[in-house]
Amino acid sequence: MKTEIVENGNQLIAKFIGRLDTPAAAQTTEEVKPLLEAENKEIILDCTELEYISSSGLRIFLSIRKEAATHGSKVIVKNINADIRQVFMMTGFVSLFEIQ
Repeated sequence: MKTEIVENGNQLIAKFIGRLDTPAAAQTTEEVKPLLEAENKEIILDCTELEYISSSGLRIFLSIRKEAATHGSKVIVKNINADIRQVFMMTGFVSLFEIQ
């Protein structure tokens, strides 16, 4: 699992590459810290290359959303595949995130 964060003006774009499973969660938690501290930004979670997300990965997304709300930032999830969309639907995450 790899996470790349790029700043583009008022946006922070986090690209998730690989499988966001329990073993990868600790490293990913460290890699997304800049997103947790961002103030008044649009945070894009780009899932184009995300193959799988576990409950540990969902908790990371939820913590990003929670911290963004406290810092005046907005979170958008982009380009999720059909399997991840199904997980988001089953867990209710479709109502928590703006998905594009």
